[in-house]
Amino acid sequence: MPALPELKELERIIQLGQSQLDVAVLCDVDVQHKRFPVYRLALGNPDPAKPAIGFFGGIHGLERIGTQVLLSFLRGLLTRLQWDKSLQHMLDDVRLVFMPLMNPGGMWLATRANPNGVDLMRNAPVEALDKVPFLLGGHRYSRHLPWYRGPLDAPMEIENQALVRAVREELLGRPFSVAIDCHSGFGLRDRVWFPHAHSVHPIPHLADILALEELFQQTHPNHRYLFEPQSLQYQTHGDIWDYLYLEAQQQPERSFLPLTLEMGSWLWVKKNPRQLFSRHGMFNPVAEHRLHRVLRRHNSWLDFLMRATCGYQQWLASGPTRLRLQERAVQRWYRP
Repeated sequence: MPALPELKELERIIQLGQSQLDVAVLCDVDVQHKRFPVYRLALGNPDPAKPAIGFFGGIHGLERIGTQVLLSFLRGLLTRLQWDKSLQHMLDDVRLVFMPLMNPGGMWLATRANPNGVDLMRNAPVEALDKVPFLLGGHRYSRHLPWYRGPLDAPMEIENQALVRAVREELLGRPFSVAIDCHSGFGLRDRVWFPHAHSVHPIPHLADILALEELFQQTHPNHRYLFEPQSLQYQTHGDIWDYLYLEAQQQPERSFLPLTLEMGSWLWVKKNPRQLFSRHGMFNPVAEHRLHRVLRRHNSWLDFLMRATCGYQQWLASGPTRLRLQERAVQRWYRP
């Protein structure tokens, strides 16, 4: 196996948790005469009547910190399972799915895109309803330019096909599910984005997003996350989570909440401007103490999401309460 540190750590974790983990290789990515597997790991209750949460990372090859955060969280979970009875009992009531290294070829090449030059977050068959930023919003000019969507009418890239397969098999058929996709590279603070990216219209589950945020605020009152729809910053074509969220709307009796953790890498650059001279430095903390701080900081957020998914029936609103939450959310994010 080629020397890709994140992949080596992932395979060590698979070995550590071999008795608890359900492991599958959903596709293989070939690059420079090398072959990288795209793993799907799962643990917890496979019963489709139970809720589930999916943890995804490494969709952009340059953003290694997202993969590293998930690997640190997963290793901690597997270690705790050896002694933590509360965690053991919780896994009877929830399914956990991990795809922490979605784009190993791009990570090996140190590029945002996959080995075909396609940005996997611009590759789904979804068109923005309004004008998108030039290039940034997704384009089909050339694979040599960033944010390339891929050829018109071509199938999605194999990495996205693997992601879609995992979400359909493990998340969408359940009464409640959450996906958290870990990225970096935007702004001076950490953000939690939710759909849509292709439209400025509020989503049907806006009340659930607000309820989840308020629950997090109550349990972690000093957090530094900013919750907002991605379209509040910019719109894009081809967002894979918009594509899956729209598909989930075909089953309105079920709830699927796709979230994106966008770690604010500009703050790392502000503290260490020399990182500007490195492609990795633009998207990842370089100083070792800062890396360790980032790995620690997001553990509480991921653990909260896992527990909130397990206990969704205790906080998910319905009836008039849900309507009031929806009205408040629209007022907050769409009518400032």
